[in-house]
Amino acid sequence: MKFDLIKKDPGSRARAGVIHTDHGEIKTPIFMPVGTQATVKAVEQEHLIQEVEAQIILANTYHLYLRPKINVLEKAGGIHKFMSWDRPLLTDSGGYQVYSLSDRRKITEAGAKFSSHIDGSKHLFTPESVMDIQRSIGADIIMAFDECTPFPCDYKYAKRSLGLTHRWLDRCIDRFDSTEDLYGYEQSLAPIAQGSVYKDLRVRSCEFIAEKNRTINAIGGLSVGEPHDILYDMTETCTNVLPEDKARYLMGVGLPENILECIALGIDMFDCVLPTRNARHGLLYTSEGVINMKNAKWIEDFSPVDANSTSSLSRKYSKSYLRHLFQVKEYLALQIASVHNLSFFVSLTQQARQKIVEGKFSEWKNSLVPRLMTRL
Repeated sequence: MKFDLIKKDPGSRARAGVIHTDHGEIKTPIFMPVGTQATVKAVEQEHLIQEVEAQIILANTYHLYLRPKINVLEKAGGIHKFMSWDRPLLTDSGGYQVYSLSDRRKITEAGAKFSSHIDGSKHLFTPESVMDIQRSIGADIIMAFDECTPFPCDYKYAKRSLGLTHRWLDRCIDRFDSTEDLYGYEQSLAPIAQGSVYKDLRVRSCEFIAEKNRTINAIGGLSVGEPHDILYDMTETCTNVLPEDKARYLMGVGLPENILECIALGIDMFDCVLPTRNARHGLLYTSEGVINMKNAKWIEDFSPVDANSTSSLSRKYSKSYLRHLFQVKEYLALQIASVHNLSFFVSLTQQARQKIVEGKFSEWKNSLVPRLMTRL
């Protein structure tokens, strides 16, 4: 697996690149739909390819470990065969899920003990076991096991947590490098920088993970409630340190305007549950602003959901019809809205890539961001 830097934007730090994997190329900047439990909610795989044009999706170690369990995925021949997905796939290590189970887990030097949210059963994730689990799941890109700190977080806790994350990373690397790729294709480990909202800790962490010389370096522990200006400040602090010849992945971000601003800071990869989560509540993103499809103003609006969308579903069905589907609680509403939002997010990063290649990204981004934040 390797990353090629293709073009830099002259007016910002935005870059266009390509990540080469055995399941295909990933052209960056890229937004990755979240398929937590081996499915992107309300969207089938064919729509992910044909409508969304997804180049890569995510799945989650914690959830897949609990259900359907690792032995099932092994017998299936890995997650690609299990879910009929032949493009690249990344697995989150479960660190964020363990973080979110604050009343169900205990973090020690050895790892994280937690109780299942399903049946209360007890489990232990260690850096070593998480590497083995992700190998067995069959991800192309495997994330290191880390501790995600909350916001706000005091400096002493953030510093102590960072030390633990770095020691866990060394153990992840030792285990990963001493084991073989599974299922006949290359698997790659990506380390994660932490440090909460403290610049010196972020710099230290980015320097630490950069030394590991991996194809992708990730930035974790952001988009957990901090203001957007802090998100941008910490992202810039990290991209000032992380090497240019490696891909940079900002985990869990975010809104369309967040994505464009962070592309301008030198980020290559994004993921977030917002497109599908908000779609299920009737909130749609467009190049003209945000639409709440449940509002009465759309009752007799027979224009397409979004005439400019790359999704044929968004061009085919009207706002009036989609609002009706939400009102009567039809499942088709969730499908149309989810496909629309994912198409918009992926298309946004594709457009950003094209503008970078043309040398026009900054002007385009600055004119688009205010519209993206408009409520229609």
